[in-house]
Amino acid sequence: MENVIKFKHVNKIYKLNKRTNLGGILKFILFKKNNNSKKVLDDVSFSIGKGEKVALLGKNGSGKSTILKLITEVAYPTSGDIYVKGNVNALLELKTGFEMEFTGRENIYLRGILLGLTRKEIKKLEKQIIDFADIGEYIDSPIQKYSSGMRARLGFAIAVNIDPEILLIDEALSVGDEEFKNKCLKKIIEITENKNVTLVLVTHSLEMAKQFCDRGLVIEKGKLTYDGNIDSAIEFYQKSINLK
Repeated sequence: MENVIKFKHVNKIYKLNKRTNLGGILKFILFKKNNNSKKVLDDVSFSIGKGEKVALLGKNGSGKSTILKLITEVAYPTSGDIYVKGNVNALLELKTGFEMEFTGRENIYLRGILLGLTRKEIKKLEKQIIDFADIGEYIDSPIQKYSSGMRARLGFAIAVNIDPEILLIDEALSVGDEEFKNKCLKKIIEITENKNVTLVLVTHSLEMAKQFCDRGLVIEKGKLTYDGNIDSAIEFYQKSINLK
């Protein structure tokens, strides 16, 4: 099986800035010995093959979302190597990443171009995306006039209708009303039935992890503590929670 995602000894450290009104020199004298940083990933290594469906399991703050951000290059590792092969579509922060002065339609083209599509290819998908988002005449209004829910609907519609080779999902199925959630769920099922699509899912729903994934990675305090089939990964994760 061809590997399309590889993490090799990846570390990620975020700098934490103290808020202070002190001048630069005085601040340096007072805080120079403080380790004002947080290590969110600690020597993480794994590979994901083409077509695999993998769930990242762990508590809030364990580093799961950071892994997805590193795959999409929203963030970069402090050290270690990351390899990604294929077109990546991400359902992460659906409400963000838009040009607020552009219309919804214009943002469809912008996102498509950023994902490597031609205008002709986007044109073929335009109606499909607009119909899926179902925001009516607002599609030709500036994004800044949208509610957060409308932005999320459009973000989801763009991501799932531009055929992905690698699909990343981070608790994104909570957008909109029940009807829209069901439409999203149906679309995700349709996408993941394609054996060539690789899925990486972050969810607190263990039932959803079982439904979509056949493999699980357990992340605890930035470390990869378990890698196995989804049933054994869930069992390990549940036991680790009960022990703490």
